[in-house]
Amino acid sequence: MTKINISAFTPTDVEIKEISNTQAEVSAYPFQEGFAITLAHPLRRLLLNSTVGYAPIGIKIDGVTHEFDSIRGMLEDVSLFIINLKNIRFKVLSDEPQVVVDYSFSGPKEITGKDLNSEEIEVVSEEKYLATINEDSDLKFSIILQKGIGYTPSEDIRDEITTGYIALDAFFTPVRKAIYEIENILVEDNPNFEKIIFKIETDGQISPIDAFKNSLEAMHNQMSVFDEVLNIEKLAKEESASATIELKKLMMGIEELNLSARSFNCLEKALVKHIGELALMDDSKLKEIKNLGKKSLDEIKEKMEEIGFPIGGEIDRDIENLLLEKLEDQKGRK
Repeated sequence: MTKINISAFTPTDVEIKEISNTQAEVSAYPFQEGFAITLAHPLRRLLLNSTVGYAPIGIKIDGVTHEFDSIRGMLEDVSLFIINLKNIRFKVLSDEPQVVVDYSFSGPKEITGKDLNSEEIEVVSEEKYLATINEDSDLKFSIILQKGIGYTPSEDIRDEITTGYIALDAFFTPVRKAIYEIENILVEDNPNFEKIIFKIETDGQISPIDAFKNSLEAMHNQMSVFDEVLNIEKLAKEESASATIELKKLMMGIEELNLSARSFNCLEKALVKHIGELALMDDSKLKEIKNLGKKSLDEIKEKMEEIGFPIGGEIDRDIENLLLEKLEDQKGRK
């Protein structure tokens, strides 16, 4: 007989393999057939689009007014200099969302990423080439490094930076590669369970494991918009359960109040059988019961107060309607 599932199988195993400071593999299994791709694809997109990194968003170069200008004594023109700068990856050593770093070089010199290290930043691609200046050249420039995710074109940055800076296209993501493979694995006698293997590579700003953690956090944050739906359903269930308990209390016999014989007999003679009938009365209605003296009246009011249904108190409208239906049904059976 084929086994019938009543819920999706929950994976139980995770394996983490750190290949280097910038490469890692994360595996999870076993997934029920079809569930691996459901999870893997959005996680890959989040790895590429939501992992936080730093990128230069603006540059100011002494003596330069636009990106198509040139600099005396520098081998590269400004546009090539900017392209080379974009290939250099930075790690900001503080939690600041934005820092400005100033540089000054005198030739002759070949400038690479390692020359851009400072107290505020660490260059994670030190070998990358930036520019070459001759002995007659002095190069002074400032860059704005900004924290962000994904990609932002320079058109969206121009209004955000200080006058005098050239806006740059910003490639923030520190994730160079995020791919996944799905393999079939055997669980008991079923060969159709699945295993996800994520292969992640970063540029060094962040470890691949931290990038993966960030993507999981981003997925949780995106999914949390539906928490309200779950909370509403949970609240509705709790309210329903609470209403059921209250109704059961109200339908209990008056003997559950443990009244004195005189008080009980007065209520019984008045055909008051259920606690709910008392809960529906106000003080004046209760006083109309024949032969119910002040002492018995006070006793009944005290007992009803103790169980949470004071005489003359308010009852939820829905519970009251259900109570009236139940009491009417009880009378109909008699």
